[in-house]
Amino acid sequence: MSEKVFNAAELAKYNGQNGQPAYIAVDQTVYDVSDKAAWAGGKHHGNLAGQELTHIIDGQSPHGRRVLKDLPVVGIYQA
Repeated sequence: MSEKVFNAAELAKYNGQNGQPAYIAVDQTVYDVSDKAAWAGGKHHGNLAGQELTHIIDGQSPHGRRVLKDLPVVGIYQA
C-alpha cells in the first residue's frame, strides 16, 4: 500500500481543531501528534499542527528530532 502524500493545503486540514487529528511534517515525513498531551488542541509552544515544522524542530526545539521517533508516521510531505 502506498503512503498518503500531503501537500501544504492537505496538511493544513489536520490542525487538531474541531475534531481533526493533529499532524506535523518534518523533513518530508508527516507525523501524527494527536495523542501527545503537549499538542492538545493542535498547539505546542506557539507552533500549530497542520504545518511543516522542520525549521522549528532543527533550529528551535531543545529536544530536536529525537521526539519524533515514537510518533506514528501517516504519510509523506511534498510542498
